[in-house]
Amino acid sequence: MDGKRPCVYMLTSKQNGTLYVGVTSNLIKRVFEHRSEAVAGFTSNYHVHDLVWYELHETMESAILREKQVKQWKRAWKLRLIEGENPEWRDLYQTLL
Repeated sequence: MDGKRPCVYMLTSKQNGTLYVGVTSNLIKRVFEHRSEAVAGFTSNYHVHDLVWYELHETMESAILREKQVKQWKRAWKLRLIEGENPEWRDLYQTLL
């Protein structure tokens, strides 16, 4: 994967830890920025670095709509989404490289 495709993603600090939902057009670059704490903000403050879920989209518009939808979900729904595809909460970042 070259990472340059619209997608929605979730990061966590640890299994069942703090969650962050984001959208990007370059997943590899954006997750690297989170991991290196290059940008001050929520993920650097709470050390939310592990990529546990992502969903690719054809357009940025559809990715943004999906991000807004997932952000509004209850935590339990987000956990089910993660565990449905990644039950062990593995950090998926290395699988992108």
